[in-house]
Amino acid sequence: MAEWGKGDPRWIVEERPDATNPNNWHWKEKNATQWSKDKLNELLIGLKVEDEQFICEVKELKKCDGEASANNRKAKLVFLYEWHIEGKWEGSVRTGENRTKFEGGFEVPNLSDENDIHEVNITFSAEKSKADKLKEMMKIKGEPLIREKLGEYVRLLKEEFSQGLILPTKNSSTSTNTKATSSSSSSTNKNIGTTSKPSSTSQSSSSSTNKSTSFETRELRVEDTFKCPRSELFQTFTDINMVKAFTQNSASQYDCQQGGKFSLFGDNITGSFLDIIPYDRIDMLWRFKSWPAEHYSHVSLIFEEDTEQTKLIVQQTGVPTQFYDNTIEGWRRFYFESIKSTFGYGARLF
Repeated sequence: MAEWGKGDPRWIVEERPDATNPNNWHWKEKNATQWSKDKLNELLIGLKVEDEQFICEVKELKKCDGEASANNRKAKLVFLYEWHIEGKWEGSVRTGENRTKFEGGFEVPNLSDENDIHEVNITFSAEKSKADKLKEMMKIKGEPLIREKLGEYVRLLKEEFSQGLILPTKNSSTSTNTKATSSSSSSTNKNIGTTSKPSSTSQSSSSSTNKSTSFETRELRVEDTFKCPRSELFQTFTDINMVKAFTQNSASQYDCQQGGKFSLFGDNITGSFLDIIPYDRIDMLWRFKSWPAEHYSHVSLIFEEDTEQTKLIVQQTGVPTQFYDNTIEGWRRFYFESIKSTFGYGARLF
């Protein structure tokens, strides 16, 4: 390191092209309270729960008290949120002459950064005793759906709302600029999500990694094409500078070798590398922070070269069922689209 004060004094701000928060040293806070209220209303209101006999729908959030913020401290994201939610639902019998509507409520008293999603309490009530069967259906079928939506809120807070909090440094900015190319053509995403029979236990290539669980898991397959050679797309996942570029400098750890560990997107995605076959395949244990404790899925990244482009196939087993849709969306938005827009590999124009 050069001696303090030597050379051009402007070097401090020139670490950032816009001279803002160089090296992400300063604490930066972004208030997420109103955004959170809007997002929770968007995710929960209109949610339908039904079976062969009854149908219920969340009508409103009568109470949504709390606050939330996203913070950048020395290039590490810290999320603080605490919510007390009370909602109203309406339900009725699906068929028959008696189509009387019944009302009830639900309460979430402890949605906070101190609790994992599976630790959040969700209780239900009914205004009349005749609605007890509807309340029971909300408990059995509605609780997992509401819990999934709460998990989606946390994911969006950490992955969507926090965008731009961590600013690229001089090195990552340079790497991005040298790799990026302009492209006037857009490619059509060929993302395919396939499901398998649910399993009553968590799945992983290393059974010793996970504790015995009772939740169901699914398999998924997502694929897309990139306008670049296979070797270059493979390097996107193995070169630390390229990884930092497309994750907006949120890779706090990335030791790309067999047995090496990684931590991305503010430590929300963590895991370890199982096997790396140059230009062909990468296998890893992979988990999202909100998943059940210590549960890892198995991810295979498969690179197939095609004419003037490369197909990337993501095969993933052991995805908790309640996070299935979120996981697919995460691969598309924060990996595929981010890589395309960062390096010009056929990203869609917005």
